[in-house]
Amino acid sequence: MMFEFDWPWLFFLLPLPLIVWKWIPAVRKSRSAIRLPSTYGLSGSRQRMSHRWVLLLLMSLCWFMLITAVAKPQWLGEPLAVRAEGREVMLAVDLSGSMEIADMQLNGRSVDRLTMVKHVLSDFIERRKGDRLGLILFADTAYLQTPMTYDRNTVKQMLNESVLGLVGERTAIGDAIALAVKRFRDDEESNRVLVLLTDGQNTAGSLTPDQAIELAQAYDVTIYPIAVGAEEVVVDSFFGQRRVNPSRDLDVPLMQRIAKKTGGKYFRARSTEELKEIYKRLDQLEPIAGDPQQLRPRVSLFYWPLAAAFLLFIVSAMMHYRPWGRNS
Repeated sequence: MMFEFDWPWLFFLLPLPLIVWKWIPAVRKSRSAIRLPSTYGLSGSRQRMSHRWVLLLLMSLCWFMLITAVAKPQWLGEPLAVRAEGREVMLAVDLSGSMEIADMQLNGRSVDRLTMVKHVLSDFIERRKGDRLGLILFADTAYLQTPMTYDRNTVKQMLNESVLGLVGERTAIGDAIALAVKRFRDDEESNRVLVLLTDGQNTAGSLTPDQAIELAQAYDVTIYPIAVGAEEVVVDSFFGQRRVNPSRDLDVPLMQRIAKKTGGKYFRARSTEELKEIYKRLDQLEPIAGDPQQLRPRVSLFYWPLAAAFLLFIVSAMMHYRPWGRNS
């Protein structure tokens, strides 16, 4: 254990009052202007001189204590070994036209797929304390909405501000995977996890999903595809009610192939509850353990010299206004 100052260089300010007094002409010409107001008259007596020296000593000690306080004195405890754990997760969200299908239930009402994904994914982001997150949005093409960051609020805000049709109506799954790989490529310390949320099949983009899978394999990117959408809903038609599958265009074999070849896991989210369970599963996956770090408990002690400076100032003020040597 040891005692130290966080900002010791501030002690170079100790001679500042003397420098101001000696080297600024305006101050030297008006010395009475920097003195505290006094109610007693001028006197050359020995008692008056002694009183001034006491005041000077008290004010000097007050200044010293103020500098000591702002230099941040602190007591350091014994080093503690702490292993940092976190995750680096890129989220890729589908904004294609099919995400507008209102086949999901949220708080007892029907909502479209994107609204449900935003609702549940926002809670997932909020729980990612200590993790770095990024956000990719894709439709006809893919673009990076938020680079990797610890700022969860920004990621959540960018997700909530996304709208359908922003980048087209089709689905470029291959481009979304390739963009995530590109962002992970230069980060050697990352565990390189991509959570891919989509409700359809690859219908656009400059890269096929298989080409993107090869890139992900080459750079050790693990992908967890999440297929969003109900499998059966009841709709009203001219001939009465009938059951339809709104997820008939979902390419399940592709999702399973992506997960298998990249070492991830395929999830199927047919409801809000299932998606929440998927995020709980992801909480338990892909932890990344950092190197052990030595952390030392710190106890701030600035309030002791600050309190001493305050008391010295009060004593100095009382002595200055006391009518020493005043004739009765």
